[in-house]
Amino acid sequence: MADLYNITAPKKAANLSVNSDLLKKTRALNINLSATLERALKEELAKRKADQWVEENRTAIRSYNEFVEQHGCFGDEFREF
Repeated sequence: MADLYNITAPKKAANLSVNSDLLKKTRALNINLSATLERALKEELAKRKADQWVEENRTAIRSYNEFVEQHGCFGDEFREF
């Protein structure tokens, strides 16, 4: 599977607006804002890409499930569970 993004790409400055109290409390705990944002964005990107994959493959998934329902799964006769 291809990487979600190029982890070696250079950093780029971005202007953000953040709740002032949230920012104050995170800074008081020495939370690395850049690392936290990158982690959150990576998680959101992975979730959206997975959702997109399911949507793009919905027809094939449905067809496969219908086939298995009608004919069973390969090797079913050898399963012991």
